[in-house]
Amino acid sequence: MSIFAVIPRLVCLLLVILVGGASVAAEATRPNLIVILADDMGYGDMGCMGSQTLQTPNLDRLAESGVLCSQAYVASAVCSPSRAGLLTGRDPRRFGYEGNLNASDANYATRPELLGLPASEKTLGDHLGASGYATALIGKWHLGMGEMHHPNRRGFDHFCGMLTGGHHYFPATMNHVIERNGQRVEDFSSEYLTDFFTDEGLRFIDQQEAAEPDQPWFVFFSYNAPHTPMHATEADLARFANIKNQKRRTYAAMMFALDRGVGRIRKHLEATGQWENTLLVFLSDNGGATTNASWNGPLRGVKGSMREGGIRVPMIWTWPAKFPAGTRYDGVISSLDLLPTFCSAAGAQPLALSAPMSHEDASNRKRMNRLAGTHDGIDMTAHLVDGSEPPKRRLYWRLQGQTAILDGTDKLLRPSHRPAELFEVATDVSESNDLSTQEPTRFRELFRELGAWESMLTTVPLWGSSPFWSGQSAKHYDTWEPRPEPESTSLNRNP
Repeated sequence: MSIFAVIPRLVCLLLVILVGGASVAAEATRPNLIVILADDMGYGDMGCMGSQTLQTPNLDRLAESGVLCSQAYVASAVCSPSRAGLLTGRDPRRFGYEGNLNASDANYATRPELLGLPASEKTLGDHLGASGYATALIGKWHLGMGEMHHPNRRGFDHFCGMLTGGHHYFPATMNHVIERNGQRVEDFSSEYLTDFFTDEGLRFIDQQEAAEPDQPWFVFFSYNAPHTPMHATEADLARFANIKNQKRRTYAAMMFALDRGVGRIRKHLEATGQWENTLLVFLSDNGGATTNASWNGPLRGVKGSMREGGIRVPMIWTWPAKFPAGTRYDGVISSLDLLPTFCSAAGAQPLALSAPMSHEDASNRKRMNRLAGTHDGIDMTAHLVDGSEPPKRRLYWRLQGQTAILDGTDKLLRPSHRPAELFEVATDVSESNDLSTQEPTRFRELFRELGAWESMLTTVPLWGSSPFWSGQSAKHYDTWEPRPEPESTSLNRNP
């Protein structure tokens, strides 16, 4: 064989080696991914968000290491639909997921299999798992109790936590419901649930690194802190003995344990050389609640309402290899953006959505599902890198007779018990200046747009909620005004 015949083969072999090497290198550079979700945390309850009472050194350091978002929103003002939106990247009202999942929901007229995240919806775990990521969800699920809704069947290789929405914080002392991949947990590495969840997540990361060191992973630390019941360790409570209000003292201790977990996660990643190429997002699932002594800072309203205090949350993004440290992003960002941003970082093509249940007739099926197959978030990578605002967007909410739309800087909200109001929330964070009579044209425009959105939703809510919550939400519109931080004093900031 002549040298001229050999050369093309050598060139092809070299190209295969180079392309294969590039592919391996690309695989190795895909970031590990972490979501840390707090539960019912107040907008102001971190040092970097204005608190002078709580001790959150690790969360504050996290903000210093990445991008702190001041105008971040979640998909709902209550836990379960908020999580449904975060994990699917879709407005949960699109698929009938509107209210919380509570024990009493079984008493409402709906089929039991509908009480949870519909099987037609794909989770962030589904998308990333299909792209080669090992996936784990640690902590609170709250997206359905039936077998078809179990996290292990919804994209997560590993699950340790509770399927319910809340839990006692000292599980070894009670008949708990903490499980690991369908099996009841019998031994706890830490007596306090928040610390145990941190242990479990770090254990998964270690096991994954030992078994498949070249496989990227995604861990969703879905803490239930600082949601009720108000439980804290004696050691953590002792740090806040100068806070006189017992509930606020316990809340501070619960936040301190959550912050400790964030610090342990970061320290572990730094020690194992994984911190630089880990994309991590911290946020709360909704605004602070009236039941846990949280503080929403300058915002009006609380969990359950369409005011900023119900749907606006603190959010921190860190990715040392890519995002600038110590920056602040004041544009609108949503929890719906996590899915497209994570998929982009992972080089994952989002899976096609299954067609939801509808009429057998094909034409009816098409009409009923005209909004199926779309995601509502934006890949925020470039905007978090350079601080630019994304294209103009609209966000929508509906819960227990309340609705709201955010369009640019303007927000129209329609309470369940009185006429709609218009605010410019970019500058009026306390929603103190109703512009509905001053700007009637803009008011009517957004009112019509909100009605058009509702008319385009593909299904009615799949279950109801107790009328009690509608009354509570209506009451909070008038009674929950912005207020100073409880017992605020610089003395409480001492470590």
